[in-house]
Amino acid sequence: MQRRTKPLIWIVAALAVFVTALWQQRAEYAPEKQVPHASVPASVEAQKWARVQEVVPAGEREELLATLELIDRGGPYPYKKDGSTFSNREAQLPVQARGYYREYTVRTPGSPDRGARRVVQGRNGDTWYTSDHYKTFVRIDTHEER
Repeated sequence: MQRRTKPLIWIVAALAVFVTALWQQRAEYAPEKQVPHASVPASVEAQKWARVQEVVPAGEREELLATLELIDRGGPYPYKKDGSTFSNREAQLPVQARGYYREYTVRTPGSPDRGARRVVQGRNGDTWYTSDHYKTFVRIDTHEER
């Protein structure tokens, strides 16, 4: 009976080493959590929230603010594509180098999929909102619109 347990111990030990190595590799290649507004003064953040109240319809604000909070915290995001590169193929936002913009889903109640609402954020914190799947954008971090 001891002969059967020794190989089992080695298998369990090898599995533990393998899982540990995978976990370390995952941590090494995981994207850094970005808190794009950490260095921005609170007054600027207050202006952004005021901007949301000003330009986004009341029925969309709650979900948009929840998504902005997730972005500020660095996740976790509910959709697999959240945080992925937004390529600006529609050319609705200022032209930037590839990888500059990231997109995040704004939940649409009642939608069976991701819906049409998105937040697109630039590396420098410039933040845009679209409720019509990239046809039009409203800039929500300043008083500029597009």
